[in-house]
Amino acid sequence: MKFVNWNTLCFRSNNQSYEMLMYICYFVMNSQLMTTESGEYRMMSFKEDLMSRLYEKFVFEYYRQHFRDTFYVSSKQIHWNIEDDLGIPFLPQMQSDIMLINKANDKTLIIDTKYYSHIMQTNYDTKSYHSNNMYQIFTYVKNYDKNNTGNVSGILLYAKTDETVLPDEKPFKIGRNNFSVKTLDLNTEFSEISNRLNEIIKFI
Repeated sequence: MKFVNWNTLCFRSNNQSYEMLMYICYFVMNSQLMTTESGEYRMMSFKEDLMSRLYEKFVFEYYRQHFRDTFYVSSKQIHWNIEDDLGIPFLPQMQSDIMLINKANDKTLIIDTKYYSHIMQTNYDTKSYHSNNMYQIFTYVKNYDKNNTGNVSGILLYAKTDETVLPDEKPFKIGRNNFSVKTLDLNTEFSEISNRLNEIIKFI
């Protein structure tokens, strides 16, 4: 098998339709591990970081393909809402996974996709959402909505697991902004996945 330098791949308007396919190829090729078990030559070990990347690209491409007439779909970088543009050099970058901007009313939805083996965290027998994820989407929304208009919302979209407790929150407000935590069941018919993805963006 020839070596593929994945970092050299570049996608523009004339070849953008191949981007998702190339991510799948990368995912499959880098998950092939040799095994010494009798009668077996190769096994697939799908690493969580690769699955996370593929999941993110799937959701992004779904909205880009099916809602391009309704939303501007991007993975836009979010800038810190710092007065006087002080240019503090060590603040981390805020890179959104998916950003949908409604063409009719400029309302914005920031979606952060999450692919974990466990969605909920447990502390002293009490289950809760991963705190870092909540802080992340809160920070994205509040910094993007610089004028505190309330027109920017955020969703954490987890790939569904076999846990007994799974999030499916209706939008709730923090300040003037709507937030929600949802799951997407990938182990079902595509029509059901499509209906779910359509449903979670209705409020914008």
